Amino acid sequence: MTTIAILGGGKIGEALLSGLLRGERSAEDIVVSEKYPERAKYLAGRFGVRCLELADAVAAASTLIVAVKPQDIDALLAQVAPVIGGDHLVVSVAAGITTAHIEARLPAGVAVVRCMPNTPALVDEAMTAVAAGAHADDAHLELAESLLGAVGKVARVPESQLDAVTALSGSGPAYFFFLVEAMIDAGILLGLPRTLAAELIVQTAIGSAVMLRDSGEHPVQLREAVTSPGGTTIMAIRELEVHGVRAALLAAIEAAARRSAELGAAE
Repeated sequence: MTTIAILGGGKIGEALLSGLLRGERSAEDIVVSEKYPERAKYLAGRFGVRCLELADAVAAASTLIVAVKPQDIDALLAQVAPVIGGDHLVVSVAAGITTAHIEARLPAGVAVVRCMPNTPALVDEAMTAVAAGAHADDAHLELAESLLGAVGKVARVPESQLDAVTALSGSGPAYFFFLVEAMIDAGILLGLPRTLAAELIVQTAIGSAVMLRDSGEHPVQLREAVTSPGGTTIMAIRELEVHGVRAALLAAIEAAARRSAELGAAE
């Protein structure tokens, strides 16, 4: 089994590390490079992995998971370029950074796979899209899919779709959190204690998500099953439509996609 180096030990790096260890990987198969000594000490102590200097981590592994912030990636690539070889696979989870951007800063021919996970990776319920760079083949994509599959579901897409993926599922958890926050506030407005309002809405969100996943029914069918003629739900739906909630969501997600494209164009 190949050795994996996780370059960047922040929240997403830790989530991937934790997921891999809960799967088929052992601590002996993984090394971590983290620039902050206290953070490196924490990861080594909690997960039992070796924390190495960047060049040593690259030399020790054949698969590199780049999990640094987008603004830090050029500095990292400049450091790893002299020690990376054609037999390495680079799996990037840096938001908005294209495979072409990474390939241009590495030796010719290095395989790069770009991934867009989301924060539910922290609870093994991520939705991740993966896209191949110019030198990545099916075997590289399958390996990336197996790694990201440790923390949730994975879909393979052309890289041209990743701005849309970023807007929809990458940023998507924030939309749900925003909606839940508003619904909890509504419960408080109606006289419920905050803790009870939160419990009601969080469990309703979980149950609704499971129904969407497992029932096989379209969201419209599930919504209509709750919407009785002349009842409470249809009154609420009418208000949502009057206030343009559907149109606002469409516009918001379009704006997120545009911003993702702008970040990529700013390379």
